[in-house]
Amino acid sequence: MKKSLRARAVAAAAALAALAPALAQQRSTADGIAEYRKMLEDGNPAELFEMKGRELWKQKRGPKGATLEQCDLGKGPGVVKGVFVELPRYFADTGRVQDLESRLVSCMETLQGFNAAEIARTPFGRGEMANVTALATWIATESRGMRFNLSQAHPEEKKSYEIGKRVFFYRAGPMDFSCAACHSQKDIRIRLQDLPDLTKNPGDGIGFAAWPAYRVSNGQMWSMQLRLNDCYRQMRFPFPGFGSDITVALGTYMGVNAKGAQSIAPAIKR
Repeated sequence: MKKSLRARAVAAAAALAALAPALAQQRSTADGIAEYRKMLEDGNPAELFEMKGRELWKQKRGPKGATLEQCDLGKGPGVVKGVFVELPRYFADTGRVQDLESRLVSCMETLQGFNAAEIARTPFGRGEMANVTALATWIATESRGMRFNLSQAHPEEKKSYEIGKRVFFYRAGPMDFSCAACHSQKDIRIRLQDLPDLTKNPGDGIGFAAWPAYRVSNGQMWSMQLRLNDCYRQMRFPFPGFGSDITVALGTYMGVNAKGAQSIAPAIKR
């Protein structure tokens, strides 16, 4: 009897092993990637950057020895809840459309006395630029689960959207690439990376609604400005300036297109 049961168990295991490749083929690659990312979500290292950003917001720093608690990110001094899903937007005090990172640098300059141009020249992940990323990560967390709703009420916001749209489709460089080369179609990817269609609402937690994000492959926290910087690198373009009108316009274009999408930032990426 025991031999019979053992034999049947062995036979069943062999049958399952034989069926495994077929079953694996039946599952879509996208489902497999989604499951992989779900497994990574537990213990997202972005939490460490969130904590650092929360502390930096309240720390008295810079030549003026002040905190950032009076920084106006669009909803009034000190308000962080819900601001991430409404940026980029126009700010009257700077006369510019700004995204979260460039706005933070403006506040660091006016409130704390830091040199904004110097911060903009600092490589990602170093010095005050690393602090900007941590702050952006925490502030994005405060809007997690909310829906994107960027304003297009001001003429400069409309202008930023139109510039972003033109830049998105602009082809140039040695490879004749554009943002649209990878992000204007459905169901395509590079290696394990999905390439969502960003010319329209790609859905909850996809594209613009997922950054800042922690990159597992290099152990780094990536802001949207760094994400765009790397996109330009892959297109063989010169790197854009941090917080430039071009990068902010691209953020406006993608953010407006993502209207109604739910933010999952900070996300985790391969």
